Amino acid sequence: MQIKYPEQLVEQVRQRMVGQHLTGFVPGMGPKHPRIVLLGEAPGRKEAETGVPFVGSSGKELMKMIELAGLTRDDVYITSVVRSRPFSIRHVKDKKTGEIIEKHPNRTPTKKEVLAYAQLFDWKIKTVNPQILVPLGNTSLQRLLGAQANVGKMHGQPVQTTIQEALPDDSGYQMGDHPYWVYPMYHPAAYLYAPRLEPTVREDWHQFGKWLQQI
Repeated sequence: MQIKYPEQLVEQVRQRMVGQHLTGFVPGMGPKHPRIVLLGEAPGRKEAETGVPFVGSSGKELMKMIELAGLTRDDVYITSVVRSRPFSIRHVKDKKTGEIIEKHPNRTPTKKEVLAYAQLFDWKIKTVNPQILVPLGNTSLQRLLGAQANVGKMHGQPVQTTIQEALPDDSGYQMGDHPYWVYPMYHPAAYLYAPRLEPTVREDWHQFGKWLQQI
């Protein structure tokens, strides 16, 4: 199910993102009070078009991975630290016509964009109140644990910890006081670009399923 966001927080984000290269708004989706929340970095083109998180090529890979853990999409809440699609603007030559055309490919959200969505993100996590947070890649992992966190070093290793929350004046973050299990994972797109990672990613999700049965 989708949870209605406070209009004040949504408007706050809209105002901060004026003039930025962002489009659409994709809410989270899943059970009202899930045990597990999967955290991406931002929607892609397909997600922005449909309003549903993780339905593009990365989403298809993610569904394969959660099945390895013995889960289905209905078992987890899926969202991202930035809710709008970040894009860049490129001017390239059309190979057929030779004309210069404008393209808008996906890009990684900036730290400024992540911070702009921070109050909204904090509200969502407190509202759904999960036991386990699964950050997918460095952007979401660092949003939770800080800039020093690295998915290459932490993937597949659960840690029980508090997470970062936005400061009241939105100038940065402070550690909150509510502990969660944080289980870092590679982004599902990682092995689409680096096939050597696929066995590692698959094993991480297989072990995640075993771990879920133990806690």
